[in-house]
This record gives sequence, structure tokens and C-alpha cells, in this order.
Amino acid sequence: MTGGNGFIGSHIVELFLKEGHEVVCLVRQSGNLENLKGMKVRLVYGDIAHKETLSSSFKGIDFVIHNASHVRDWGKWSLFFDANVKGTLNVLEQCVENRIDHIIMTGTISSYGEEHSNTIKNETFPYNSHYKYFMDRIFPCKMNYYRDSKRMATRLASEFAETNGLNLTILEPVWVFGEREFSSGFYEYLQSVATGMAFMPGSRKNKFHVIYVKDLARAYRLAFEKKIRGVERFIIGNESSDNMYGLYSKFCEQAGLKMPRIIPKYLVYPPAFLMEWVATVLGFKKPPLLTRGRINMFYDNIEYSTQKAEKILGFYSEYTLDDAIARTVKWYQEKGYL
Repeated sequence: MTGGNGFIGSHIVELFLKEGHEVVCLVRQSGNLENLKGMKVRLVYGDIAHKETLSSSFKGIDFVIHNASHVRDWGKWSLFFDANVKGTLNVLEQCVENRIDHIIMTGTISSYGEEHSNTIKNETFPYNSHYKYFMDRIFPCKMNYYRDSKRMATRLASEFAETNGLNLTILEPVWVFGEREFSSGFYEYLQSVATGMAFMPGSRKNKFHVIYVKDLARAYRLAFEKKIRGVERFIIGNESSDNMYGLYSKFCEQAGLKMPRIIPKYLVYPPAFLMEWVATVLGFKKPPLLTRGRINMFYDNIEYSTQKAEKILGFYSEYTLDDAIARTVKWYQEKGYL
């Protein structure tokens, strides 16, 4: 398992351990292991971006779940490319060298595009990862770095697997929330409201597709059990998308917070553009509060079809949205994060 110490990865590890599997986690020497605390995993050390560190990590392994990636909306392109593209190919090369022919890889619906669309996209849609933001050609939005690198990783991994006879199942989650999430936007939203922000970007009209992390972990278990031959991609999400305003209202209600009033896009986009430009010019290592990418997510309609996963993997969400949100917020509160 690569990326087992991350948000999504730790839930996958937890489920596989619960079901009696022996799990080996590939982690970096400097990796944060807090999410694996108390779990009986075997650790091996290496960095997927540096092939030379992986020479002995895959020996004796029967099955690989490749979940590690650089997930940010800020930073240098080289960091995204090295981890998401080169890192993925390094992992697959190790699989070939160690005769591991079944791999599950974490992709993303970002490969199909996250622009405003009233079309429900599925796995037959072409790659369309690059969001055409205002002035993007001369002032690139760094949220595209993640999307574009993951699209490249998916395409190249698929080609590599077909050429080398690997069985590669690519699971492409919609936006994920749940315990241990700190960087997908849900926790940051609650944290902002908890600090007293009375106004936030948003719309009452757009839909947004989500999946609870414990349900997502089950999709990996199902794919592992199926051991599908060849190269296949599956979009993983709730059976239908949800109204974004209603989604955040449920989070606020569970946290005992007053839902902030929403700000029209035309009022918040100009300051977001300015903040992003200043942060880029000055070389900020951390993103500003508002960027073009972050703002557009609050207003765009984003929906995907999960029918293929339902039909072939037998995947359905076990948790209701209300229950999943309640569990998530309770965890933040019990850990002192809210």
C-alpha cells in the first residue's frame, strides 16, 4: 500500500486489517504516521518519486494498492509531476520487476474535468482535466497542476499496464470527506465558519458529488475481491450528487454552527484573483485563503455517474449522507479540531 498513512489510505488500511489481511505500507522516512497509530501494519521505507529507494520495498508482495499522490491546490509543477506521474510509473515498474500483476490505483474524477457542467459524466468521457480559468494561459492556476498530473498518470499508467500485461483497476473518487480529512475543503469550511466568518462563497443552485471515506474504502475492498482483469476505470461516489448549499448546511448543523450567508461570485472572484496573483508573484509557499480554483468550486455544477461501479463492483454507499456527516463532525469535535 502506498499512501497508507494519508487521509484516504489510512481508512483503506484500517478496513483491510479488520478483514484479516496483512498490510505493508510504503512510507517516506519523514512521513507522518499519526493516521496509522494503533494499526498493526508493517512499514517499509521509500519514496515513489525516487526509484532508487524502492529496490527492496515490493519483494514478497502479492497485491499493490497505489494511493500515494501529491494532493494540493498550490505548489510547483515539478512536485506534482514527480509524485503523481513519475511516482506512479515507478510503482508499476516495481510491480513488473516483482511479478505483481494485480494493482489498484487511485485516480480522480478531475481527469474528466471539474468545470461547470450540467452533463453527468462517466468513464467513457474524454480526458478534460485542464480548467480554463480567467487569464490561465499567462497566469496558471495551480489547482490545475493536480488535475493535469493525475490525468497524465492515469493515461500513462493505463498504457504501461496494457503494454506489460498488468491488471490495473483505477478507482476515481469524487470529492471525499470523513474522519482525518484536513485538505479537501470540508474541514477548512467548518473551521472558517467556526472562527466567525458570517459570509462565504456559495450558491443555492449547484450540485456537488461527494463520497464518505469509509464507503470509499469499501470500493477498494470490492475491487480487491473482484481482481478484474485488464485495465478498467471506475468512478466512485454516492449514487447521486447533492446540492452544495444543502451539503454545507448539514455540516454546519451537526457542528452547531450558523450557516453563513452566501456571497455572489461576481463580488468574491476579483479579490480571489488578486490574492492568488500576489501570492504567486511573491512566491508564497502556502496558498492564500481565496484563489480562482477555490472560488469556482463553490459555484460550479459537478456531477458524475457511478453506474459502472454499481454494476461491475457491486458498489453502493452504506452510510447515509446525514450519518456520514454526523460521524465526521463528531470526530473533529472529539479530537479538538472544532
